[in-house]
Amino acid sequence: MRPQSIAVLGGTGFLGTRLVARLIKDGHRVTVLSRDREQHKHLLVLPGLTLENCDVYQEAQLSERFRGNDVVINLVGILNERGFGGSGFRRAHTELTRGVLQAARSAGVTRLLQVSALKAAVDAPSYYLRSKGEAEQLIRETSSALDWTLFQPSVMFGPGDSFLNRFAGLLGAIPLIFPLAKPNARFQPVLVDDVVDAMRRCLHGGFCSRQTYQLGGPQIYSLREIVGLAAKLTGRRRWIIGLPDVLARMQALVMDFVPGRPFSSDNYRSLTIDSVCTEDGLAKLGLKPQSMLASARLYLGALEDNARLSHNRASAGRNKSIQPLRLAVEPKVPVSTR
Repeated sequence: MRPQSIAVLGGTGFLGTRLVARLIKDGHRVTVLSRDREQHKHLLVLPGLTLENCDVYQEAQLSERFRGNDVVINLVGILNERGFGGSGFRRAHTELTRGVLQAARSAGVTRLLQVSALKAAVDAPSYYLRSKGEAEQLIRETSSALDWTLFQPSVMFGPGDSFLNRFAGLLGAIPLIFPLAKPNARFQPVLVDDVVDAMRRCLHGGFCSRQTYQLGGPQIYSLREIVGLAAKLTGRRRWIIGLPDVLARMQALVMDFVPGRPFSSDNYRSLTIDSVCTEDGLAKLGLKPQSMLASARLYLGALEDNARLSHNRASAGRNKSIQPLRLAVEPKVPVSTR
């Protein structure tokens, strides 16, 4: 495949950093647009990468930086807004996409790859999914001069994710009993590197022109099972208690005002529909998804190992005057759920 010139929005995030690194390795010329170049200078270690300051909400700036590129990739997405009412989601997802389409048109870019979300729809129950669906609608209704491909992943996991790692952090902060909203909500978690590979196969258009790909992993899990897996891999024994909907909504309302919003009312509404594929987009692209359990052991398991080492060091320090140093491996403790 011939090298492409690619402009990436959202290239400094979880998916973006892995995608950009792989595109550079494949020989493409990549420009990452960022609001604050100084915060992401670590990306400059990638040879052939250009990191530019850009207010992505300013169409004129976007158009200037899109000019001369073969492909634009939009990865921008937020899981929570700063305020309430959906305006933050509409700005980040819908209005930004509108600006990207207009800037691409004026800059003469003819290829767009956009990451949306599984179950995105204009009539979805949450602002997050609704604004993603509105962005998809804008793209599908754009002129035939623009060649696009949409990707709808379920929740993505991998080293440094905000999914399994977030649950691991919450499990560490909440002792004994872990109250869980919508425990039976279903997901089809997909490895971030599988999403990267799907996008790489669609860079040049062709068979994937004006197509939408649902991306999910090989297994479907309930939210209770996912939290249980995070607990098991990090060695944290917790009783995972599924909350009835009334209490779950109350929990979400309280969390709306917790710094960082580990859970929100909009997250709760997203959980009311299952994030499960109705078609296998990875198979259509000739890809075989990787297991979450096998992959998560490699990075969540390290948390368990570190916890044990810290415990062993502390124990050795307390007892070194009366007994020789030894490593004591704690037995595996099953996670209790109900």
